[in-house]
Amino acid sequence: MVRALFLDYPDDPGAWLIEDQYMFGSDMLVAPLLTNGDGREVYLPPGSWIDYQTGRSYPAGWHHIEKGELDIIVLVRDGAVIPHIKLAQSTMEMDWSRLDLVVYTTGNQAAGGLVCLPEDNELHEIALQLSGNKYRLTEDPLDGRVTWKIRTYAD
Repeated sequence: MVRALFLDYPDDPGAWLIEDQYMFGSDMLVAPLLTNGDGREVYLPPGSWIDYQTGRSYPAGWHHIEKGELDIIVLVRDGAVIPHIKLAQSTMEMDWSRLDLVVYTTGNQAAGGLVCLPEDNELHEIALQLSGNKYRLTEDPLDGRVTWKIRTYAD
């Protein structure tokens, strides 16, 4: 779901002033490049944020952020898990039985996110816990229907 920042951060006065950024789901902040250039000023709500393309982390507040390979700036909330699927020619060819769970973190012990399979049309919570130097599912939300590959952004 796409939402204005102030809907997720109603107590943050800065979020009420932003008209050209939005939340994409609960864990991704999108700041489109609306003018020519390699970057832009981006307002980040409370918490830590990780650049989806570069992996650089940022605290809350205003930052000049350069674009990555894509001409858009996307940041992920620290501690978020974003499901990824192998690229396919069409959505009909996507293999939903194999998903990568990419953990965006600056060292959190726990991470979480949501996943939805097309045949379910239902959101399932994903919870991971750091065990040694790897993240592991605390339980399988899809009861073995999916083979999970868990990695951190840096892997």
